[in-house]
Amino acid sequence: MPFREINSKMVEATLAPGQKLFSQRGAMLAYRGEVSFTPNIQGGQGGVASMIGRRVAGEATPLMTVEGSGTVMFGHGGHHIQVINLSGDTLYVEADRLLAFDGTLQQGTMFMGSQGGVMGMVRGQVTGQGLFTTTLKGHGAVAVMAHGGVIELPIAPGRDVHVDPQAYVAHHGEVRNKLSTAVGWRDMVGRGSGEAFQLELSGSGAVYVQASEEKL
Repeated sequence: MPFREINSKMVEATLAPGQKLFSQRGAMLAYRGEVSFTPNIQGGQGGVASMIGRRVAGEATPLMTVEGSGTVMFGHGGHHIQVINLSGDTLYVEADRLLAFDGTLQQGTMFMGSQGGVMGMVRGQVTGQGLFTTTLKGHGAVAVMAHGGVIELPIAPGRDVHVDPQAYVAHHGEVRNKLSTAVGWRDMVGRGSGEAFQLELSGSGAVYVQASEEKL
């Protein structure tokens, strides 16, 4: 189901009987109609295997199952919200950035080390984001949260995108990621502190970048 953007920090979803969506607990702001909210203990559409994967990964952001007939408004912490529509592809996103997503999407967990080998594992340690990341696959909409708004940058063969790992929100498509070092890069270009790392994304797809290096 599509999310309607009320403003940059609030979205609204319309539910019909037989439909459901998942949201972060505490993200519901208001609703109309006959809508129920129940704690989700099976990690979304992925079931028990997904739940176990999320716990091992530290991706234990609690979810609510939202069902019924009516409209529900979502927002959380005053964060900016970006709606991403999937057409059969897979979105890779940190669990704590998920605000709400379509119940038809299949949820899973991916070990980031499998993309970029050792450098993929280093990324998790450097950024404070887990070694695992959440995947959502199928046809549907996802509302993600970010600081200061989000821009979508296309990734194409021969047109790699380099992102400050702290500003990374999510990506989709046939994309490979690699964490690389660049001496002086963060001091001269990035605004964060610590070592000079940049996330290099190549292939075909898109990456979503927030206008801040703050964590949620």
